[in-house]
Amino acid sequence: MSRYYIETWGCQMNVHDSEKLAGTLDSLGFTKASREEEADLLLLNTCAVREQAAEKVFSKLGRLGRLKQSRPEILIGVTGCVASMEGEKIFRRAPHVDFVLGPRGLMNLPLLLQAARARRRAIDIVHHQESVLYPWQRIERGEGPPHAYLTVIEGCNKGCTFCIVPRTRGREASRRLEDVIREVRSLAENGYTEVEFLGQTVNAYRDPQGRALSDLLRAADSVEGIRRIRFTTSHPLHMTRGLMRAMAELPRVVRRLHLPVQSGSDAVLARMRRGYTRRGYLDRVRDLRSFVPDISFSTDIIVGFPGETQEDFRKTLELLEEVRFDTVYSFLYSPRPGTPAAECPDDGVSLEEKAERLERLQLRQAEIQIEGNRAWIGREVEVLVEGTAKLGGGCVTGRTIHGQIVNFPSGECRRGDLARVLIEHAAAHSLKGRFLHIGGPSARLGLAG
Repeated sequence: MSRYYIETWGCQMNVHDSEKLAGTLDSLGFTKASREEEADLLLLNTCAVREQAAEKVFSKLGRLGRLKQSRPEILIGVTGCVASMEGEKIFRRAPHVDFVLGPRGLMNLPLLLQAARARRRAIDIVHHQESVLYPWQRIERGEGPPHAYLTVIEGCNKGCTFCIVPRTRGREASRRLEDVIREVRSLAENGYTEVEFLGQTVNAYRDPQGRALSDLLRAADSVEGIRRIRFTTSHPLHMTRGLMRAMAELPRVVRRLHLPVQSGSDAVLARMRRGYTRRGYLDRVRDLRSFVPDISFSTDIIVGFPGETQEDFRKTLELLEEVRFDTVYSFLYSPRPGTPAAECPDDGVSLEEKAERLERLQLRQAEIQIEGNRAWIGREVEVLVEGTAKLGGGCVTGRTIHGQIVNFPSGECRRGDLARVLIEHAAAHSLKGRFLHIGGPSARLGLAG
């Protein structure tokens, strides 16, 4: 039997794509290797979001080339968004690669393997619309319960000037609601208690019969055994009142929303072609809080986008104060090849100055997060246990229904348990508490009483 090893870079969708690749290989008789040196098939499942993503892949391929010199029988495949972005260039720069497979062609992995075994190079970077129909029964799901990813929509129809995703993952295609719910029911029957619906723009979900994400959430909320439902990533333009109402009314939908803003400046948002203004974003935050008063928010922010002035950056800092995000994922702008923003002329702002802006933003956001997390001290929360905490000391870790990471010492809790925890300490990125007991009434707001 052949052994495979998959190295995964990037977002939740890439992680889930690797689960699909693993499931296909398992169905073909492969077994999973614990190290790449032990594998007969090596897959690099790549991400193209950050700058120099392709160079990182080629650097890794250089090391794998030396491995293949000593073991010429091994097969090497490049999958994911860099595969889609670079295409045939991969073969020219790394002749030892056997096949290239884009993220919308995962169902064709057996065909590419067949060609590779016959020592014929193969490539499939077509944006197959039917890719969203990947047979979910075949997926090999990482660590197992309690958490599972489900792709409900692939691709993106937006035209953000900085983003490579429409080029690498194609246009939107949504699964039928009934197919998603069959997968949710199967997961519940196999011990999964939390599901997370995935899509590049997940709240753009619209199945062939016109049903929206709100309809999907309502159907999933009724599945016996499912305790929590998440969805990511959302676009502000698709935060409809119907979706907000569903979030407010459904007890299993988590009280956290990832809603990327990217900038607090209207001028920058216009150059990004985000389709909303600062006021439009804040209006959606206000509406969400009117429906779900205890909702927590995470977001993405790009610092140093071409043409960003000090005044533009100041407006982004002011947005932090106004919204009080619970988590911010912030990055320096990375030009992606083939995107409109990559063609912008040099704005004369040094990389050092842009890095200083990023540091200022991250320092202030850390203070905001500590202030927000301290408000949880003395409260009792319900934590879905995910495993052993990195900080050791006999601690386990999990998340509340608001998405906060909670670490606490407990010799009783296992992965998948719902534990009651009294919060005693707060840091910028996590809470720490005292274990009370397992189970008990599920707190609607994650609070005592």
